Amino acid sequence: MNRRRLFSIGLGLVAAAALAACSGPYTLSSEVATYGSWAESRKPGSFAFDRLPSQQENGNASELQAKLEDSARAALQKAGFTEATDPKSADYLVSLGARIQAQDRAPWDDPLWWRWHGSYSSWRFGYGPGAWHYRAGFGPGYPYDYMDRRFDRSVAVLIRDRQSAEPLYEARASNEGASQGDAGLISAMFNAALSDFPKVDPKPRRVSVQAMR
Repeated sequence: MNRRRLFSIGLGLVAAAALAACSGPYTLSSEVATYGSWAESRKPGSFAFDRLPSQQENGNASELQAKLEDSARAALQKAGFTEATDPKSADYLVSLGARIQAQDRAPWDDPLWWRWHGSYSSWRFGYGPGAWHYRAGFGPGYPYDYMDRRFDRSVAVLIRDRQSAEPLYEARASNEGASQGDAGLISAMFNAALSDFPKVDPKPRRVSVQAMR
């Protein structure tokens, strides 16, 4: 077996090891704050997702909102809610939001190290066509290299009474990391946001939950 063949096999093993190391359960920590006037005597009931007009249009906005709803559904059910078969009969309306913002520089940036790329592979996550794919290789130019950029990530949940439209409960979770995050990460952040429902505590606190890659 020649050296070129051995080198090719070596690259394949490195890529396989990277994939294996980045799959499975892990612990995700988020800063969580909750607000509202949810009475202790009030019980969770049926809910329907409430979309803004811009989120109801066909296209990327509608697809994005559907993915957010898929990510939040399990957290709402864990909190005691059930999804209404008919939105008009739901007890509560639930609005969702998510924001992912890239930082211009990593928190640890230092002029001595700025040219060093600390990984042999690149992950790119996001909602929409072509998202959630893995690319392995060597050399410069990866736009989402771990050592190049950090991302601020946040999700928000607003629960309103359907009949009166009164806002009853708001929860927010935020964290930061080396990637935009995938569906499993966003789902875990919704779990963190609603982990103490119906407790209200506007002071940010650290909440750790299990997530799946």
